[in-house]
Amino acid sequence: MHRGGADFLANGNVARFRRALLSWYDRNRRDLPWRRTRDPYAIWLSEIMLQQTRVAAVLDHYRIFLERFPNIERLAATSEDAVLAAWSGLGYYRRARMLHRCAREIVTGHGGRFPETAAALRELPGIGRYTAAAIASIAFGEAVAVVDGNVERVLERLGGSNLSAAENWERAQDLLAKSRPGEFNQAMMELGATVCLPRDLRCADCPVRALCATGARELRAKGSGLGALRGKAAPRQMKCEIWCILERRDGRVRMVKRPQKASLMAGMWELPQWADRPAESAISAAISTKWRTFRHSITVTDYTVHVLRDGETKRGAPGRGKWIAIETIQELPITGLTRKVLKAGGII
Repeated sequence: MHRGGADFLANGNVARFRRALLSWYDRNRRDLPWRRTRDPYAIWLSEIMLQQTRVAAVLDHYRIFLERFPNIERLAATSEDAVLAAWSGLGYYRRARMLHRCAREIVTGHGGRFPETAAALRELPGIGRYTAAAIASIAFGEAVAVVDGNVERVLERLGGSNLSAAENWERAQDLLAKSRPGEFNQAMMELGATVCLPRDLRCADCPVRALCATGARELRAKGSGLGALRGKAAPRQMKCEIWCILERRDGRVRMVKRPQKASLMAGMWELPQWADRPAESAISAAISTKWRTFRHSITVTDYTVHVLRDGETKRGAPGRGKWIAIETIQELPITGLTRKVLKAGGII
């Protein structure tokens, strides 16, 4: 077993750690839909959606996506645009494209059946070491550990020292309860997501605090002014201001398709937008005042979005983009910002 930092798991403490963590998880785990199934398709979908995305933001998208594509065959048979449309609002659209590509490979190359080992799963497009281990352990019971950001934080705090990526994976495998690998992996992630937080640690609520170097120090430091291992600071957000236009005509909305080679949201549809308030020549004469201002975040950028809006007009300026029938908008891959504006306007 790797020892790095304090030797916190010597003398039988591994068994104590496993029992304490699993007992806590059985009593306190959140009731999430992907925890009610062993279907590798549903588990895979949840893991892809949860990458860089909060659980609360995923729940409705997960349910709706499964209703639209209930199995791997249906997902593989649809178009990429339909997948992007169903994904709209989750962001990081490369995940959706790789999801679709992976589905097609599983159907054509594996007869619609997921490989049952982490090593074989990693051969599929869009499935890395973490996702492969999560699917293999949860769906198929393979005794392979996972390491995501939450697990990494838990592991380093347990020993009170920073570890390399390789050391984190080694330690996670050492700790793994091989009789319940899927539940143990989820318990480690749950601990990091709900108790062992990046900041404002809840050490008093931790089921393994007696075995944790950082937790013991945190509790001793209460009232003494001593610091604790707090985790990495979040990246600084950038600020950006943009203008866009919500223009309707004859039951249609003017929209623009992003270039296929765009670095963000390639091929997605959105409302026409500018870095500054657009010139009168770019918009209908009916648009003269600002309608609403929205706040929107993409990765490390916070946007202030000013929206100009007209009523239902019969004439529109010959600006860029296409007029899209309102009843077909939901079938298109639209950006999260566009969905937010159209919903606020009562259009979708």
